[in-house]
Amino acid sequence: MLLRERQTERGLLVSVCDPGLLGETFESGEISLTVEESFYGGENAVEADADAVVAGLRRASVANLVGEESVGVAVEAGLIDEATVLEVGETRHAQLLQI
Repeated sequence: MLLRERQTERGLLVSVCDPGLLGETFESGEISLTVEESFYGGENAVEADADAVVAGLRRASVANLVGEESVGVAVEAGLIDEATVLEVGETRHAQLLQI
């Protein structure tokens, strides 16, 4: 998985995606999701295992996840409720907001 963390004025923003999805666009009805290199990848993204992804998500104020593996890790760790996961085309997408 690709993990990218960046500090914003509103806290830590974490993005996670399955690496094979970079540059892909997924659609479902009126929803369109493009897995942008500029958001999920780039030189600040690192390849991460499940433990590193979970640790990053626990520190996050906001997180965006795309992909079967990435979303699955967050669900398994109890950080994302399966009922809130969106199926967008052939992939899964979830968001996390910790207040």
